Amino acid sequence: MIGQLLSGMLLGPPVLGLIEPSHALEIFAEIGIFLVMFHTGMELDIRDMLSNAGTSIAVAISGFILPFALGVVICQLFGSTIYQSLFVGLGLSITAIAVQSVILHDMGLANSHMGHIIIGAAIVDDILSLMGLSVLLGITQTGTFEFVPILIVLLKVIIFFVGTFYVGNWLVPKIRLKFHKMEAQAFTLAMLMALFMALLAELAGLHMVIGAFLAGQLMQHETYYDEAVHNAIFDRFYGLSYGSLVPIFFATLSFHIHFVPSMNFVIFTIVLIATAVVGKLFGCGIAARPFGRSRWESIIIGFGMNGRGAVELVVAAVVIGHSNKLIKAGIISSPLLTDTQFSALVLMAFVTTLMAPFGLKWAIHMGCRRDEHLQICRRKELKQRKKNKS
Repeated sequence: MIGQLLSGMLLGPPVLGLIEPSHALEIFAEIGIFLVMFHTGMELDIRDMLSNAGTSIAVAISGFILPFALGVVICQLFGSTIYQSLFVGLGLSITAIAVQSVILHDMGLANSHMGHIIIGAAIVDDILSLMGLSVLLGITQTGTFEFVPILIVLLKVIIFFVGTFYVGNWLVPKIRLKFHKMEAQAFTLAMLMALFMALLAELAGLHMVIGAFLAGQLMQHETYYDEAVHNAIFDRFYGLSYGSLVPIFFATLSFHIHFVPSMNFVIFTIVLIATAVVGKLFGCGIAARPFGRSRWESIIIGFGMNGRGAVELVVAAVVIGHSNKLIKAGIISSPLLTDTQFSALVLMAFVTTLMAPFGLKWAIHMGCRRDEHLQICRRKELKQRKKNKS
């Protein structure tokens, strides 16, 4: 992943400019994170995720609020308007679920206890980001806080998750029975289901990757069809995502980097990156402690929640588009995000995504040195034993 990020920066507009951003590359990148989230859904055990739901929700809420508050304070100190401060704070509070899924998978932690907590928290964080964006856009439009639009968003999210869980678990087993020992047709079914769930997620106001993730959950168990069919679906989604399109996603993420030759910009960006990392680390880590997580497990969760990525770029793009409309309409006089703030947010997203695997690996290494009884350390030891035997 790190190589993909750096190659995108080297070959793309930030350095050599050999490859230019294009609509086609954006589509391939979107398909890549769509496929990888379906694969992640098949990989994770939903029962283990639900058993850690309380921890995930607490981690997400605390890990959202603290970076948001710190971001607002920092921007105010740098002379930003209140609206600009709020939107930058929102950018700092986001965790990109697709980025975290790739990092956890590459490190062999996707189906671990810590992985379940991080993925669950990232999903909740995505919902909080959606609600936060809705609130802030509404305030800038009307100048007042309106409760009804937030309630509508929340109801749509609840209906989506409840409907997916009950209808999916009733309907999918009946469909899958018809595809017993039919690998190609079962793969087509899985792809159609992923697309349909992604559409429903978009209609609910969520990112499509959450729909793809839940579709992968519904196709997870081999109970209703042959194990070879399950493995064929799993392998084909792995090949299409990790082996083909995910590298495009991470490479194109680097295209958005823009350096401003200004000392004020450099200082602001460095402070913003430090605030983002510290806010997530402490916000998520502290919230995990009351749920029985040890100090090092809390640090691992904090580093695991620190990757941003595409979600933040989408939010920033929406804010800039909304800002241009309000300025044309004469509702506001200053932009909701300046070019400097947008560039700083993009660099922050890139650096935190780059740092996430290093931070996670360091935290696990130090945690296992200090406390060899950590569950994640026992998991690594078992994997090493299996590797040695093979």
